[in-house]
Order: sequence, then C-alpha cells, then structure tokens
Amino acid sequence: MKNLFKEIKSKINEIIFTLITIGLFLLMLAVLIVWTEFVLRLLVGLIVLAIAYVFFYIAYKFWGMKKALEKFTKF
Repeated sequence: MKNLFKEIKSKINEIIFTLITIGLFLLMLAVLIVWTEFVLRLLVGLIVLAIAYVFFYIAYKFWGMKKALEKFTKF
C-alpha cells in the first residue's frame, strides 16, 4: 500500500511540473502577443496546441494512475 501512495504522489508531481511549465510557456507567449498582429495569430494557434497538449498529457497521467491502482489492488 505504501508503494501505491508513492506512485500516486509521483504522478501528481509530474502533472504539477507539466502544468507549471506550460503556464510559464503561455506567460512568455502572452508577452509576445503585445507586439505584432502576425505574432498574435501565430501565438493563438500555439496556445490552442499547448492547451490540447495539456489535456492529452493529463489524460495520459490519469490513465497511468488508473493502471497503477489496478496493479496494486489486483489480487
């Protein structure tokens, strides 16, 4: 049971790190948006891609946690 909580803690830490990284990336993009219209269009597209990546990554991490829970609860 101790390994289960360790595994869940590890997965949650990975999700937090990824969300912080994406947040910093989006913050840098927000600063660049202010300057030009072309950059604005480009960055809006990149933001949509980054948000899509975040959703896929979170889904993958939750799937990994589900598999870990199934592994530890299987008799």
